[in-house]
Amino acid sequence: MEESPLLGEFAKHLALERGLAHNTCLAYAADTAAYLRWLGRRDPNRADAHVLEDYVWYLKSERKLKAVSIFRKMEALRAFYRLQAAEERIAQDPTRNFKTPHLPERLPKFLTLDEMDALLRVPDHGALPLVRAKTMLEILYATGMRASEILALRSEYVNLEEGWVRVLGKGSKERMIPIHQRARTQLERYLRLREERFEDATAPEVFVNRAGKTLSRVQLWRDLKSLGKRAGLKRPLHPHLIRHTFASHLLRGGADMRSVQEMLGHANLTTTQIYTHLDKSILKESHRRHHPRG
Repeated sequence: MEESPLLGEFAKHLALERGLAHNTCLAYAADTAAYLRWLGRRDPNRADAHVLEDYVWYLKSERKLKAVSIFRKMEALRAFYRLQAAEERIAQDPTRNFKTPHLPERLPKFLTLDEMDALLRVPDHGALPLVRAKTMLEILYATGMRASEILALRSEYVNLEEGWVRVLGKGSKERMIPIHQRARTQLERYLRLREERFEDATAPEVFVNRAGKTLSRVQLWRDLKSLGKRAGLKRPLHPHLIRHTFASHLLRGGADMRSVQEMLGHANLTTTQIYTHLDKSILKESHRRHHPRG
């Protein structure tokens, strides 16, 4: 089947009007293209809820996809049909009242205060690779940045005097995150060592590899994994675990939901609310373990 002009329009809409991240645009476009191929010669703008039910059945019974994969594909179709409705090509959005498969609630994992303290106490002995690893850990824990965001961090995005970091997030959306004194002190130390090692022949990003070039995502993971081993952690360390830890510790410490949403760069408050469910699970577990009738 030749590519539908509707698909091309949809892809541009996701990138230019919705401002979604590149990978999200690719995934939504691919999911919608698969749906259009399944439809064959049928007009997608004449589809109703029954057609969507047939498609979900096809994904489940023939493609053997799990609920999480089907959910993502239906989210792409929701976006596609919302565009068709906005362009007044359809009188009613077939996905408006359509119920996608129920997803089991997956609570994010996070580090305990003791585990985080053990990580932050790992000695670096002044070695640049270890200082870099400790600095990235401090920044991730202080700001909740994503891996892509800390790797793209530049010196001009950091105001050490006032304690702010400018972050370019998904869809090139900008946000400002406060950064506490300990993280600022660690970052200043790393920057001094980097300057001594490379002078001016470095990449524009803050964190660089041994050749002074932009640090890769793989090396970021390796640095954190190495720190985890040095701290004696039994589970592997990765950037998103630190992001979950940042949010969880803030909320448990009394931070308000809207502030955490802003710092994480979540477009929707419901995405941030998963951490409130996390707190409830902790309370329930604590109650079960310590109540005499538990």
